[in-house]
Amino acid sequence: MWLSLRATMFSVIFTLLSVNSAYAQQSTSGELSKSQAASRASSAENGRVLKIEQTSTKYRVKVLKKSGRVVSVEVDKRSGKVKKSKDKG
Repeated sequence: MWLSLRATMFSVIFTLLSVNSAYAQQSTSGELSKSQAASRASSAENGRVLKIEQTSTKYRVKVLKKSGRVVSVEVDKRSGKVKKSKDKG
């Protein structure tokens, strides 16, 4: 039951992020919003967003893949390009 509830929570969060990104506007500086970065990372890795951190030039997004593996991707704020972060260890 706990796993089913957890899966449902992830689905709800993912759906909200997807819907929110559809309505998100780019800032006046032309940079992607957090919601847009989450949507791009989720689509690129075919998974669910767990966490988003930002620096001045990029977002670092942790994504849970269907295999259960967590990967980090970087989304450039200006271009929107998504690239995998290098694995540590």
